[in-house]
Amino acid sequence: MSERTWQGPSAPQRQRILRETKTVAIVGASKNPSRASYFVNRYLSSTSNYEIFLVNPTVADIEGTPVYPTLADLPKRPDMVDVFRKYDDLPDVLSETIAVQAKTIWLQLGLWHEQVAHDAEAAGLNVVMDRCLKIEHARFHGGLHLAGFDTGVIDSRRTRG
Repeated sequence: MSERTWQGPSAPQRQRILRETKTVAIVGASKNPSRASYFVNRYLSSTSNYEIFLVNPTVADIEGTPVYPTLADLPKRPDMVDVFRKYDDLPDVLSETIAVQAKTIWLQLGLWHEQVAHDAEAAGLNVVMDRCLKIEHARFHGGLHLAGFDTGVIDSRRTRG
């Protein structure tokens, strides 16, 4: 991977993006509970007001929720496209994101593609890379404790039993 030169949005800018988002398409949605996309879908579906759409051409439904083969097949335009795909697929996902006129492309943890970021910004999209949507949502909505973080208890002492 080449040196990272692109600068992503600041924490307040990410918070604004999340606040303005109403619909999220999860590209690369999985029915496998051990996959990050499954967990993010479950978290967002149960704790946010986002309308969630799942995208994966190899899956018909996940726990009764329909899964669409492409972004173009969604019943409405997503505000955000949350991407769980491999690096080489990212330019094609960006093309689909631009075609459906989404406002934001969000590349999950571990995904960084400088050219996609520059092309997305040139097309007028918000871009977030190498960040987990679930973690960022929880961070700004006081829910990090749901993942075992920020319990409010700071203690280095062992409990006596």
